[in-house]
Amino acid sequence: MKRIYFIISLLLFFFSQAVTGQEKKWTLEDCINYAVTNNIGLQRQRLLTQSKDIELLTSEMNLLPNLNLYSNVQVADGRSIDQANLITFNRNLQNTMYASSNIVLFNGFTEINTIAANKFMYKAGLESEKIARNTLIVDIMGQYYQVLYARGLEDASKMQLDLSEKQLFRITKMVETGREAEAKQYEIESQVSADKLAYTIAQNTSSQAVTTLKQLLQLAPGTEFDVFVPELNNILITDTSYSTDSIYKLASENLPRLREIEYELRASKKQIAVARGNLAPKLTLGGAVGSYYFKVLNVSDTIFQNSYSKQLNGNLSKQVTLSLNLPIFNNLSTYRSIKLAKIRKNDNELKLELEKNNLYTDIENACLNYNRGKDEFIAATSNFDYNTKSFEGVQKKFESGLVDVTSYSVAKTTLFKAETDALRSKLQLLIRKLTIQFYSTGEYANLIKEQF
Repeated sequence: MKRIYFIISLLLFFFSQAVTGQEKKWTLEDCINYAVTNNIGLQRQRLLTQSKDIELLTSEMNLLPNLNLYSNVQVADGRSIDQANLITFNRNLQNTMYASSNIVLFNGFTEINTIAANKFMYKAGLESEKIARNTLIVDIMGQYYQVLYARGLEDASKMQLDLSEKQLFRITKMVETGREAEAKQYEIESQVSADKLAYTIAQNTSSQAVTTLKQLLQLAPGTEFDVFVPELNNILITDTSYSTDSIYKLASENLPRLREIEYELRASKKQIAVARGNLAPKLTLGGAVGSYYFKVLNVSDTIFQNSYSKQLNGNLSKQVTLSLNLPIFNNLSTYRSIKLAKIRKNDNELKLELEKNNLYTDIENACLNYNRGKDEFIAATSNFDYNTKSFEGVQKKFESGLVDVTSYSVAKTTLFKAETDALRSKLQLLIRKLTIQFYSTGEYANLIKEQF
């Protein structure tokens, strides 16, 4: 029985080691989810949004009355004033307590308008956070496709090398049997050497692309990282056309890049109202309650002194104040504030119009690039199919001795270029399509799942 337990434990140990040793393959969704959660730039942007939330809360709390408590205890020696307001030279103890509160009844609605302005700035901060997130996602997605393209070039280069090595093996056997000249073997060996160099370069390019993506994700040093490569042949390219005007209409409603400026514009209008409110009179209501306690310390206890509670009740004072502040002349500071607020509002209006123009231009170029890329993809795919069949024919002729090594190498190089052009055009079309769909929705999550 002990032997069986030992064998089971040993098998479990090796199984756990095998599972641990398996390297995780990161999908595009994995990369984006990790970056959105852990990116330092996004975390800083969230802190800025939180600070705007605190500013909003502060302006809301300014509507409430304040309440302050004050208490002071002092021991006096020498000349001082006693509780009867007479001069005394006895050592004494005094305890003063005071509570006050006031609330602004009217101030040109500056508090209300400040709350509204801060609320719009907080919403603008939320949109800024979305913009930073979307920018990061676009960068990751672009680099992820660079990795896929580099891996595709690596696979194509490996296939070219395998073809050359296969032919070298065949030619070597034929040279050994005297059926082919040794010079032909040298030509094939030269081709194999060139393909090995191309494959090595493709491997280094692929490794660099993966490293760049890892750095973009800000993974900890020493973290094992590799990318899951989906089966690109299973990704269908649909015959879809996009209209610039319809996409722009959806984008103007969904994208945070316009909403951010719109909120800033609405906040600047409220800030003008805040500046104008400083021209109005300020009416404040206040109240206070105070009392004090006095005790002589260096006289006999036979001298009667009221107790602590009796003195507090007897010395209690109450007051209510109503103050009015009329701004007459403040070096024109209020008028300057109004003028600056208007300038910021006008600047935000121009900024919004400029961003609308830029967005329309981006969408127009995206739609044109997609439609052109679709034609390029169809032509590249057709060219790859044609060159595949052409190379198969040249390969058979080469193996039969009907064409020389140079013709075979040209056909193989042409096939390699056609394959890489088809891969590039397909990946470009996918990312252009994803970009247009993002303009329509403002979100990437569901779009990425649909692609893979």
